[in-house]
Amino acid sequence: MLRVVSVIACAIGLALPAVAEPLAKQLFGAMDTGSRQRPSAFGSYSKGCASGLVQLPETGPTWQAMRLSRNRNWGHPETIDFIEKLSRSAAKQRGWSGLYIGDISQPRGGPMLTGHRSHQIGLDIDIWMLPANNLRMSRQQRESISSISLRRNKGAFVNRNWTRQHHEIIKAAAKDKRTARIFVFPGAKVQMCNDEKGNRSYLRKIRPWYGHHYHFHVRLKCPRNAKGCVNQDPPPKGDGCAEAQTWVNNIISPPPPKPRDPNAPPPKKRREYVLADLPSQCVSVLQSQ
Repeated sequence: MLRVVSVIACAIGLALPAVAEPLAKQLFGAMDTGSRQRPSAFGSYSKGCASGLVQLPETGPTWQAMRLSRNRNWGHPETIDFIEKLSRSAAKQRGWSGLYIGDISQPRGGPMLTGHRSHQIGLDIDIWMLPANNLRMSRQQRESISSISLRRNKGAFVNRNWTRQHHEIIKAAAKDKRTARIFVFPGAKVQMCNDEKGNRSYLRKIRPWYGHHYHFHVRLKCPRNAKGCVNQDPPPKGDGCAEAQTWVNNIISPPPPKPRDPNAPPPKKRREYVLADLPSQCVSVLQSQ
């Protein structure tokens, strides 16, 4: 911890040129525990950090946290409560004893050493598509087992692994008032649109996105009184089914590529964040013992 704090001090000392600053992902990736502060989220889902995060217990009555070696099973207390509630609902589905929970956030949020650009403020959750019918797996088993893919034809359709139970679990997640969005592959959204015969309002929160066929991604709204937390804009009005169908149509028959301007400058590589790029509160989050 002392080594990390000294690095932080150098990073915010302003005497060093920007190129010498350690990357934010290195600083946050080095933290093993949450900060001893009031729970709060600072910044946005892809550019922020979080204080007072709570570690999801490795095993609960209706869940297991997966890939424990990553130490990414930390979330805002509202996130942990959401997981517990949704997993109890999932346990009522035939063939499911609960949920397998993938990445949430690092102990203090922030950019990750590998993988996600989001999951930085303790309000994003990856939930495996694999039915959780064994909640007694060892740590080693949870490192080696994999989820299942539900997509067919590059995500245009669901495959035979898709079940009504998947529909009901994702539906339950979307109907929670704390949920801002859920990301799934396009074919799953279209399948849910086609199958839903009741109230369709919850479908608005379910958004097609690249990947997301081994897991679905739940994003929660900023908690009340989290003044430093930046919500994503609400989804467009309507159930979003036509938009998802457009995604599917473009997978089946890709549109011609747009003409490339030979004089256009090459795209800039995304710059990795340093601590100064994040909300100012992230300094105290890192310095907290």
